[in-house]
Parts: sequence; C-alpha cells; structure tokens
Amino acid sequence: QVQLVESGGGLVQAGDSLRLSCAASDWMPWAGWFRQAPGKEREFVAGISGRALSWNYEDSVKGRFTISRDNAKNTMYLQMNSLKPEDTAVYYCAAAWTIGTKSPADFHVWGQGTQVTVSS
Repeated sequence: QVQLVESGGGLVQAGDSLRLSCAASDWMPWAGWFRQAPGKEREFVAGISGRALSWNYEDSVKGRFTISRDNAKNTMYLQMNSLKPEDTAVYYCAAAWTIGTKSPADFHVWGQGTQVTVSS
C-alpha cells in the first residue's frame, strides 16, 4: 500500500514563503499537489514525474511555486513564494499512474492535507 503524508503548512502574511513536504512509502509515475479552499472544488496546483523529467503548473501559480522531489528521501516538495490571500486552502499531495494528468480522478492515492492560510 502507498501512503502519503503532507507537512509544512501554517499561517503566514501575504508575500511570505512556505515549503510543503510530502513523504511517501512508495511513488507512482506521476505525483502532484492539489488545493481546496472553503466553498470551492479541489483544483490542481502542480505535478512532477518520477525522474523529474516532466512537470506541470496551474497558471495561477506559475512563477511563484516550484515543485521538486528527492527520491533518495522519498519526499516531494512544493516551494511557495510570494503567497497571496487567494492561495489560502488545504493542500493535498497525491499520486497517479498517468504522467502529466491534472485530473483529480486520475489520482488514486491522497494524503490527509495540510492547511495554508495567508493573511492580507
């Protein structure tokens, strides 16, 4: 069984930075981050392939967020810079078999989520 555990969330001010971590017992070929704000649907944030040769970002975070992974540590990261109040959400890491997918339906393993709150 594959298990994912997120950490690194917190309460910060606009313009600050956070780095989220996702520790895994094992990895599927594609993994990434989603977020869900109150009253909104879960949305794709960023994804990365097992060898970091392929990646994808949601338009709203391009230039601010960076996804990476350290396979020796079985850990994936999301570096979040220039945070905005609209980035406030519960962030989830997840894994999928289809490389490049942004669809939540293709991600079959999910972490428990970590809260990110950005004040004005």
